[in-house]
Amino acid sequence: GDARVRGQTGVVSERRGSYPFIDFRLLNNTTLSGEIGTKKKVKRLLSFQRYFHASRLLRGIVPQASLYLLDEDYLGQARHMLSKVGMWDFDIFLFDRLTNGNSLVTLLCHLFNVHGLIHHFQLDMVTLHRFFVMVQEDYHSQNPYHNAVHAADVTQAMHCYLREPKLASFLTPSDIMLGLLAAAAHDVDHPGVNQPFLIKTKHHLASLYQNVSVLENHHWRSTIGMLRESRLLAHLPKEVTQDIEQQLGSLILATDINRQNEFLIRLKSHLDNQDLRLEDAQDRHFMLQIALKCADICNPCRVWDLSKQWSERVCEEFYRQGDLEQKFELEISPLCNQQKDTVPSIQIGFMTYIVEPLFERWAQFTGNTPLSENMLNHLRRNKAKWRSLLHKQHSSSRSNDHSGQVTSSQEQTLNEEETP
Repeated sequence: GDARVRGQTGVVSERRGSYPFIDFRLLNNTTLSGEIGTKKKVKRLLSFQRYFHASRLLRGIVPQASLYLLDEDYLGQARHMLSKVGMWDFDIFLFDRLTNGNSLVTLLCHLFNVHGLIHHFQLDMVTLHRFFVMVQEDYHSQNPYHNAVHAADVTQAMHCYLREPKLASFLTPSDIMLGLLAAAAHDVDHPGVNQPFLIKTKHHLASLYQNVSVLENHHWRSTIGMLRESRLLAHLPKEVTQDIEQQLGSLILATDINRQNEFLIRLKSHLDNQDLRLEDAQDRHFMLQIALKCADICNPCRVWDLSKQWSERVCEEFYRQGDLEQKFELEISPLCNQQKDTVPSIQIGFMTYIVEPLFERWAQFTGNTPLSENMLNHLRRNKAKWRSLLHKQHSSSRSNDHSGQVTSSQEQTLNEEETP
């Protein structure tokens, strides 16, 4: 009953978590629910997917996704979309459909070519494509939110941020490659549940990373495992690859929402003191961390139709965790109770306390460029729409006098929003 995870030093074996044998990745897949129900012991834990791909490669089996074929008309439309990949209204959901679910691989191949990274680092195209396929396949398509489409969306946003004049003029090819790789792999092998869930169910990853940035550490180590397995960078000097691995870790670990204040305080200090020196690698790396943090939570800054889809997806993933907690008689986590935590109330709180402070500082850094202004305008409009929807829910629940009334926490959110 051992599970395997990929670490910097290769493959590490650990014990199963002591909690009932939950395969989070498969629990919500209805086609497999019967199979799971009949098994007394589910040996496949969080990192099974990576181990399975590794074993396939070792046996010489080429992943199917690398052989996908598309209708020429769809390919033409996908190519047309890629010509506008730097536009903020880029529809990643449409692009994913046009590429037959291969948005991340297709986008990465294009961006590595556009930025001249293939030539600069002398990358082998077949190996590069194989690595991108490994990354894409390591995301769980069963997750409503933390899947390969989210990774593609974050990567497209990162591309937009890397082109901001304040940053672009200082970036080296290494900075750009690190930024794109970190964006693409920042949530790889995400189980669809959060860190507190892994800790309270005594999952083996929580033990492995001592309850600190558990998911982010796993995303990073999984990425390093795939990089080494693919041998994409094997032709580069050892010290270069080691530096890339460490910087990838630093970028991915920065996406831990628990470190939000740490980064905001540091960014505010730099901006207030006007002491950012982007000629220095350390300051450039810090701004890449900030850019990735922005890209990771930029959904509220997208056009309403796209933003609303992402909001509903992330809340659906929260609710699934809540259902899982209820099933195993655990305390339901904050934001995960579908009866109490509505999509509008969750989004208003998220925008107010997490997104707005970060993007206002990002706009200050960029010098209020058209992109930054556009994002803040979308953010304000989207927040107003969610506030309107919350008011409607509030009015409806009061008039109907149902048991599903607006909770005290929603009332508090509502009152805060109404306070000038």
